[in-house]
Amino acid sequence: MNEAEFDLVADEYEIQHRRNIAITGEGPEFFADYKISVLANFASGLLPAPARILDFGSGIGNSIPFFRKYFPNASLTCADASSRSIELSRKRFPGQEHYTFIAGDKIPHEDNAFDVTFSACVFHHIPQKVHRHWLAEMLRVTRPRGLLVIFEHNPFNPLTVRAVNTCPFDANAKLIPARNLIRSINDAGWVRSELCYHLFFPRALAGLRPIEKHLGWFAVGAQYSARARKP
Repeated sequence: MNEAEFDLVADEYEIQHRRNIAITGEGPEFFADYKISVLANFASGLLPAPARILDFGSGIGNSIPFFRKYFPNASLTCADASSRSIELSRKRFPGQEHYTFIAGDKIPHEDNAFDVTFSACVFHHIPQKVHRHWLAEMLRVTRPRGLLVIFEHNPFNPLTVRAVNTCPFDANAKLIPARNLIRSINDAGWVRSELCYHLFFPRALAGLRPIEKHLGWFAVGAQYSARARKP
């Protein structure tokens, strides 16, 4: 799906996404909260504390309330290649966030601009041949010793695969094995890369969720995170 196609589907995205993940018993808010809470945990050891965060592929802004919740003192920049998604994000969550429209093959920010660079379920929409390019761009705009965190769908989780295969917005998506993404991150120049799996239990088994923090090694979670540092 290209930028123009995302513009066309942006207005329907929230409704379709909510319908598509109903099988889990949760709504988009649960998953957005989860990701940013994990990000906050990963960033807790970052010194100085994150003051500038980039959300690469921010879409219609589902993560914004949770950036405000977990990073109340940080400046958030939402970056996307869909101008309509940016417009909707501004309307849904008016506030102090900054917005960047990505046109062409560059992130239009100076070098070392951000302490944390984050992306959630975006790279499966980006052709694999340019993954390394965009990861290198993310490296460029992140400060030395800054943090990268990327969430992606796990292609080895059957419920995830079913959700993606039945979602019209994901018709052209290509799920990325975690080790492939880690390899691309390393090739782009990031260091100290780590992999963690997440989201093992649907709402019907929510009582088991406290043990998920011990299952990060188990490659069947619905999603995974890849994190790394800039040298």
